[in-house]
Amino acid sequence: MSEDNVDQPKTCCAPAREAPGAPVEGQRREVAPGAGRDQHTVEQCPVPAQTFHMGDADGVGYHADGETPVHPVTLDAFSIDATSVTNADFARFVEATGYATEAETFGFSAVFHLALAAPQEAIMGQAAGTPWWLGVKGADWAHPDGPDSTWEGREDHPAVHISWNDAQAYCQWAGRALPTEAQWEAASRGGLDGKRYPWGSRFPGEKKQWRANIWQGRFPVDNTVEDGFLTTAPVRTFEPNAYGLWQTVGNVWEWCADWFDPRYYAQSPAANPAGPEQGQARVMRGGSFLCHDSYCNRYRNAARSSNTPDSSMSNAGFRTVGTA
Repeated sequence: MSEDNVDQPKTCCAPAREAPGAPVEGQRREVAPGAGRDQHTVEQCPVPAQTFHMGDADGVGYHADGETPVHPVTLDAFSIDATSVTNADFARFVEATGYATEAETFGFSAVFHLALAAPQEAIMGQAAGTPWWLGVKGADWAHPDGPDSTWEGREDHPAVHISWNDAQAYCQWAGRALPTEAQWEAASRGGLDGKRYPWGSRFPGEKKQWRANIWQGRFPVDNTVEDGFLTTAPVRTFEPNAYGLWQTVGNVWEWCADWFDPRYYAQSPAANPAGPEQGQARVMRGGSFLCHDSYCNRYRNAARSSNTPDSSMSNAGFRTVGTA
């Protein structure tokens, strides 16, 4: 990414929902707290208590994302999922609860144009300013590329088209929580304080030996798929970091618990920060398969983005942390 792009935030990451109407009534179901505690079977990675430096130490982030100032953060020990919650994991939740996601209740979600699997009449239009995002009727977690696709055969891929509200519902059922933004960054760093990526500082495609699922080619029209994937990859692709977490950067954006405020780092508490008390958008971390170093350089430990809690898209999922 060139220095010229530092102050020019890109909006390729995640289109916000602009629903033409209210969700369909009667489809949502209440989730019993902790009812699925024993059904959350994702491997756990312990993250030790620590003080680390949170934020962009390289100066390559977008100013408007609020990745600075770099500041010390002290965290208590916690445990976190080794992977994003998969389609198989989310299917167990849906089967046990009858839960309908917001993509299902609104009747549509955002799909990347090159992955579209839908009849022409299902396409509602393009997202404003990002024509590679299409509003597609019938796109949801079970139909990730549109109504003519299925999650079957992608059981070990991350569940997508999951809104922040959907992720919260899963956490309530599983007796879990979304990670705070500070927990997520500490876990992604894997003890490598100040490094750009979970494995260190080397570019993820150095010598064509890919370490993350991101975009190769000319965004957004030509993906050469050098890393093997046009869209999502199985959650245990590439190598885990030193704490045992797989694919915290690239693949899919992951929701965090915090409200988003680009000015928060200048005033956040030094110990166990939990984000602003209010806001309009929730934090997302880690980048996705759409990130490209020439356009959206957010596949980094410190990179931040955000979206409204009811928004869903084909490149966003989540992982969870244990609760005390």
